[in-house]
Amino acid sequence: MRKTKPARTSEAPVIDPYLPKSGNFGYRVSRYELDLEYKVAINRLAGTATITAVTLAALRTFSLDLTDALGVSKVSVNGRRPHQFSTSGGKLNIALASALPAGAALTIEVRYGGSPRPIRSVWGDVGFEELTNGVLVAGQPNGAPSWFPCDDHPSAKASYRIQISTDSPYRAIANGELVSRRVRAGHTTWTYEQPEPMSTYLATLQIGMYDHHRLTKSPVPLYAALPARLKRNFDHDFGRQAQMMKLFVKLFGPYPLSNGYTVVVTDDDLEIPLEAQGLSIFGANHCNGSRQSERLIAHEMAHQWFGNSVTVRRWRDIWLHEGFACYAEWLWSEESGALSADALARQYHQRLRSSTQNLLLTDPGPRDMFDDRVYKRGALTLHALRGAIGDKKFFALLRDWTTRYRHSTAVTDDFTGLAANYAETSLHSLWNAWLYSTAVPPLETGP
Repeated sequence: MRKTKPARTSEAPVIDPYLPKSGNFGYRVSRYELDLEYKVAINRLAGTATITAVTLAALRTFSLDLTDALGVSKVSVNGRRPHQFSTSGGKLNIALASALPAGAALTIEVRYGGSPRPIRSVWGDVGFEELTNGVLVAGQPNGAPSWFPCDDHPSAKASYRIQISTDSPYRAIANGELVSRRVRAGHTTWTYEQPEPMSTYLATLQIGMYDHHRLTKSPVPLYAALPARLKRNFDHDFGRQAQMMKLFVKLFGPYPLSNGYTVVVTDDDLEIPLEAQGLSIFGANHCNGSRQSERLIAHEMAHQWFGNSVTVRRWRDIWLHEGFACYAEWLWSEESGALSADALARQYHQRLRSSTQNLLLTDPGPRDMFDDRVYKRGALTLHALRGAIGDKKFFALLRDWTTRYRHSTAVTDDFTGLAANYAETSLHSLWNAWLYSTAVPPLETGP
């Protein structure tokens, strides 16, 4: 039935104190199928989300994360109308006519629509955002509910099929492989299949007047989508991606996704690049012919291993994403003939020593989880570890890490526990100094 009074939901413990309103209990999603239509001129999104899940406990009521900006017109659960449903406070609350037992199959269909807008957060606006002539989705960390109903937490990974219909002059890009493109009556429907498990914040939709290119000479298929006017700059600024990919495959292990890697460059400027699974999104300002954004290009590519394949189970461990991607910047710098990783480590170590030393790397707090000190201190932690165990064991550890937790989630203890297998002596003092203290320790770079 349509919305009536709010469906009652029992008080549940918080999944992650960094985002206490995100995530839901009682079920586990295995697949999202989104069938969407978007009208660029009037910013109107409409469609149906079909969510396949299994109950983890006896379930009479449950919820999904969904922005209040999008209205829900119909809900069905296992082909039947629920007892009632309602939307409020960023949740779609659903009450069933009778309880489902633990381990029951759950197919939820939600028909919804409206004028999507970003979700305001302590980190700024995140999620679905209009461009001058198109759309981008920047989902990290809690922007996914701005465009589809979901269980929005990084530990909740699933496969996806994203089908989006929009005006034919525009190209629509989403995660995974483009498996279908159908043109009809001035509209094009694009269908993408993302088979590898993906966290909700990494799901994305990019719409713009983009030319699409397959790049050559890479061990992993590389693609680009960008305005035609930027092609010459792109060939220079992004021209060394193939070499980056070759280096990262060597150091980090096989590229974790089956459908290659795509860079999208918007016609608008963006303050920072954005990551998504199998994609990175840059602004026109990152493609100006100067090649000054190359460290960012390396950073976003490295996230395909560290963040997108191996994903944090809780946001307090964000250094496992950003510290590793930052260290990848330093590794590429050395490979490309610029400053060595050691020189960069010493440079940023001095900066950290002169900055406020009140950040705990393994629990920076929600307001500081994207602070640059998390990035740099995380990278320095890895450099200190490399110095302690030597290059051979360090890179063997990274490859073990990306293999063991491929398409999965992890916490800091998982990494320190694995690292113990590669050390001849205890790493306790190193971890205590870099991970569990706020003072910036001396940088030891040799065994």
